[in-house]
Amino acid sequence: MNKRYHFASLSRITLGLIFVFIFHNVSAQNAADKTPDLTSLVNVFLGTSGDHGQLSPAASYPFSMLSIGPQTYPKLHAGYEYNAKRFLGFTHNRFEGVGCQGSGGNLLIKPFLGIDSSVDLIKTQQSAQPGYYQVDFENGIHAEMAVFGKAGMHRYQFPEGEKGFYIDLSHSLANRFVAEEHQLTANGITGWIEARTTCSVGTYRMYYALKFDGNVSFEKKGTHQLIVKLDKSHRSSTVRVALSSVSTSYATAALYKGQFDQLQAASKNGWNEALSRITVKGDSERKKLFYSLLYRTLQSPYNISEPDGTFNATNGTTQTSSVTRYNGWAVWDNYRTQLPLLSVGWPENYKGMVTSLSDLYVSGKKDFATQKEPSNTVRTEHTIVVLLDAYRKGYPVDFEKIADSLIKEVDHLDFSKPDKALESSYDTWALSEILTIIKRPELSKKYRQKALEYKQYWNKDFKDITRPDVDRVQARGLYQGTIWQYRWFVPFDMKGLIELIGGMDTYVKELDHFFNNDLYNHANEPDLQAPLMFNVTAKPSKSQELMHRFAVDTVVQYYFNDNSRGIDPFVDRVYKNQPKAYIRTMDDDGGAMSAWYVLTACGFMPACPGLPVYYLNVPLFEEATFEWPGKKEFRISVKNYAANNKYIEKVVLNGKEIKRNYITQNDIMNGGSLVITASDKPVDKTTTELWISEFEK
Repeated sequence: MNKRYHFASLSRITLGLIFVFIFHNVSAQNAADKTPDLTSLVNVFLGTSGDHGQLSPAASYPFSMLSIGPQTYPKLHAGYEYNAKRFLGFTHNRFEGVGCQGSGGNLLIKPFLGIDSSVDLIKTQQSAQPGYYQVDFENGIHAEMAVFGKAGMHRYQFPEGEKGFYIDLSHSLANRFVAEEHQLTANGITGWIEARTTCSVGTYRMYYALKFDGNVSFEKKGTHQLIVKLDKSHRSSTVRVALSSVSTSYATAALYKGQFDQLQAASKNGWNEALSRITVKGDSERKKLFYSLLYRTLQSPYNISEPDGTFNATNGTTQTSSVTRYNGWAVWDNYRTQLPLLSVGWPENYKGMVTSLSDLYVSGKKDFATQKEPSNTVRTEHTIVVLLDAYRKGYPVDFEKIADSLIKEVDHLDFSKPDKALESSYDTWALSEILTIIKRPELSKKYRQKALEYKQYWNKDFKDITRPDVDRVQARGLYQGTIWQYRWFVPFDMKGLIELIGGMDTYVKELDHFFNNDLYNHANEPDLQAPLMFNVTAKPSKSQELMHRFAVDTVVQYYFNDNSRGIDPFVDRVYKNQPKAYIRTMDDDGGAMSAWYVLTACGFMPACPGLPVYYLNVPLFEEATFEWPGKKEFRISVKNYAANNKYIEKVVLNGKEIKRNYITQNDIMNGGSLVITASDKPVDKTTTELWISEFEK
């Protein structure tokens, strides 16, 4: 791959990184003095037994593409299995929570004793917390790893005798390796690795630097494999590692200069700072579940910025920017929950994410990854919805700059299958809204009319629910779901959908049937908004009960993408703080399903991404507080809190009762207090009006 890079001198980079490191450490230490240790509540092993989209206990850092974690045997595409005893070694990246047989798993390091590097590593015990992982093996090797930003360290304790590391530069999950180049230094390795992204659609290049403490010698083991021999007298060894999306020079400069314990402490401080954006008060075990899931939502997208430049996918060069750049997208999965959560809790990060998504349209956006990705990534469908949503939440988006690209994308959307027709209509609606924003009324009208053509597709495939295939997975070419599950996917035109179904009474009757007969599937996203859909009826309490049910109660779930209706149903709680968690085949999808729980626990959920509105439910805690730099906070508290009080009786915002079942982004970000009075019985008005946002009036 021919690429041109802008290289600053190594000394300049190093000085810049030292300054950033010192500043970050001072900031992290100041934060640590005031921040509770929330990392102690996080179970990084949650969901790591079974395949839920490459979940692992890897040492990681918020929004960092570096995650150092165990690779277990057999080489499943999940990369790690909690119950496995045999380890293949440790790898340095993965895209947590996504399917398609995994992504990442590059740069494998395996410690060994004696002269045979193929001898198995057998686990005896392991433990981990955010930013840190450690394991002991039967052969006496003790391994630890920690990550801070783009830098990490391994620390090993060895028994006496011959020892070393086996390095496999071609290792990857699901055999997605493409190419690599490396150079040996006096005590290290630098180079790059190319591998195919999730679903093998595109290719990313990852630059790395490895440095071994002390004198080492190298021996070639294969085309892409090396043996690193250590001094026999040394009982301990440290390996420093750093990644970059730009060059080996940046990776080398990012290597951590301090000691392992210092890096581990800095990582812990950083995680506490990130997690403390939301503090909750209530049941201690539920708090542990909450912070374990919140931890999952902060893994991606990845910060790919460098001190004086970042990767440009158009031509493979770097570009200078004052905005932090991100990559590693799973937008089709997380635009409903994880990205909206980040927009509320981590606005300084989200600003860079929005800019980075907007820039995809400048550099040549595709629905899946491109051939010049700076990190492993998945897909970007519905990015146009995310940008509209961000703009209406106050984030800057230069729509004029990318308008032609947005129009081109919408003009080539796929309407060929029932699910695609509804999803493409949603994007088309978003374009019509954007065109109104930039004052192109005629074009806006054109695309609004096109978006409303969803009604033709809906009447054809989704109206008649007496057909025999309506509860069969992938009927009529659907991707991952049933006709019953996809028929509710019209978030942008609820009034129109109710009319199509046959009016409000029929709408409520059919929605009742959907949930009363366990047709809803929380294991995937096609109907994720369905529990909220009673909020436009005279019975919003039904939505309040459903949100509570799927967050904390035992539920019955069918449909595991294998047409198993009526066979071996899931009967359990979806969210459990243990390795064996979630529904079978339920991927966390880049934090999307974890964020669903976090938002529900806080008492609000996006009504329709693209509009800055959140439906309310009774929070799962007595109090949940969002706090941002500058000490501004938004506190949500529950009066009459009790386990069975899952219905809203009254809502008071900043001392004034509000007669609506939603709040807006401004309500939250302006700070203040929201007090929800809970009840054990439904509290519904006899009449209600359909919710109509101020943007639709």
